[in-house]
Amino acid sequence: MKQILITKLALILFAVALTNCNKSNIDEPSQDELYEQKIFLNEKAQAIVEADNTFGIKLFKNLIENSEDDQENIIISPLSVSMALGMTYNGADGETKTAMENTLELQGMSVQEINEGFKSIIDGLSSVDPDVTLNIPNSIWYRDDFYIEPYFINTNQEYFYAETHPLNFSDPASVGIINNWVAENTNQKITTILNEISPMAVMFLINAVYFNGTWKFEFDEQYTQPETFYLSNGTTKEVDMMKQEATLNYTHNELFEAVDLYYGRGNYSMVIMLPKEGVGTYDIINELDENTWSDWMDSFSEANIQITMPKFKLEYEERLNQTLTDLGMGIAFNPTGADFSKINPDQQLFISFVKHKTFIDVNEEGTEAAAVTIVGINTTSTGGEDTPYLFTVNKPFLFAIKERDTKSIIFIGKIMEPEYEE
Repeated sequence: MKQILITKLALILFAVALTNCNKSNIDEPSQDELYEQKIFLNEKAQAIVEADNTFGIKLFKNLIENSEDDQENIIISPLSVSMALGMTYNGADGETKTAMENTLELQGMSVQEINEGFKSIIDGLSSVDPDVTLNIPNSIWYRDDFYIEPYFINTNQEYFYAETHPLNFSDPASVGIINNWVAENTNQKITTILNEISPMAVMFLINAVYFNGTWKFEFDEQYTQPETFYLSNGTTKEVDMMKQEATLNYTHNELFEAVDLYYGRGNYSMVIMLPKEGVGTYDIINELDENTWSDWMDSFSEANIQITMPKFKLEYEERLNQTLTDLGMGIAFNPTGADFSKINPDQQLFISFVKHKTFIDVNEEGTEAAAVTIVGINTTSTGGEDTPYLFTVNKPFLFAIKERDTKSIIFIGKIMEPEYEE
C-alpha cells in the first residue's frame, strides 16, 4: 500500500513538473520581447504625438524656406518646441489660446486631454529603452515679486513635471542660475540660452531634451577614413566617413533611398534620407508632411547594407518669433493683443521671444544630442548572405531621430555640409 502511494505521488509530481515545464515554454518571451518594450499610448496621447510631428515638420520647413543661406545646416527638436509651448499654452485664453491650438495642431482636444497627452509622452519616451538616455526636463522661472495663478503652476508641475523657481530677476546672477540649469540638463552640451534679463521680463518657460544612444550595430573606428563629400554648390570637401555592413531597414522611392539605424534595443533610430540622382534635399522637403512621413516610415524592410556615412558634430540656434507668427501664432507676440490671463489676470502679458538651440554629435559609437527651447514672457508694464547594397552618404541629406512605435520625431535635420571637430 505504501509503495502504491509513493508511486502515485511520484506520478503526480511528474505531471505537475511537466505542466510547469510546458507552461514555462509557452510563457517564455521571445528574443524581441526580452530586449524590446513598446509604448502604448491611448488615442488622445497618440493624437498629441501626431500633432507634434505635424507642427514640427511645418516648423522645420518654414525655417528652411526662410533661411538666408541655402547651405545652412538646420537641426531642430520638434519635441522640445512643442513641450515649451505646451506649458505656455496653459496660461493662454481667448483668441491667443485658439491661435496656439491651431499652430500646435491641437484642435478638437480639451485642455485636460492635451495635458494628459503630454504627460504620457514624457513618461513613455523617457522609459521605453533602458539602453538609451532620453531626458525631457521642464522648468519655469518667474520674477519673485510677480503673482502667478496657482492653477498655472500646479498644472505644469503635474503634467509636465516642471520645476518652478522664483528668482530676483534684477540680480545679475539670475542669468547664470538659469543657464546652469540648462547646462546640467543637457550634459553640458548647451551651456547658454539666456544672455540677459529684460526689466519687463516676468517669466521664462524652458524645456530641455537630452538624447544619448549607442548604435545597435556600432561602427568600427579602424574603418573610418577621409573621403569626398559632394556639396550642393558643386564643390567638394574631405570628411571622415564611417563604414559598416549590417542587416538594416531600408526603403526607397522616386525621391530618395533611406536606411534606419537603430540605437540600444531598437526603440529609437536615426533615419537617413539620401536624395536620388537628380533630386535634392529641397525636393524631399517639399513633399514632406505628416502623411508622407507616416507612409515613408511604414515602408522599410530588411536588407543587407554596406553603409558609408559622415561623422558630424553640429550646433544650431534660431529665434522662432517670425516662424511661429508665420504658422499662425502671431497674436501671442502682440504686446496689446495677447491674452495670458491664466498666468496673471491683472497684467497684460505676451511672449517676447522663443529661442531654440540644438547640438548633435554623430560618431562611430552612437549619437548624443540636446535641445533647449525657452519661452520668454514679458509684461507691458513692469538578409545576411546577400551581396550588400552600397548606401554612401556623400552628398547633402536629411535625418531624423524617432521613436519606433509612436513615430515621434525627437530631432530632424538637413545636413548640407557635415563637420566634426574633436
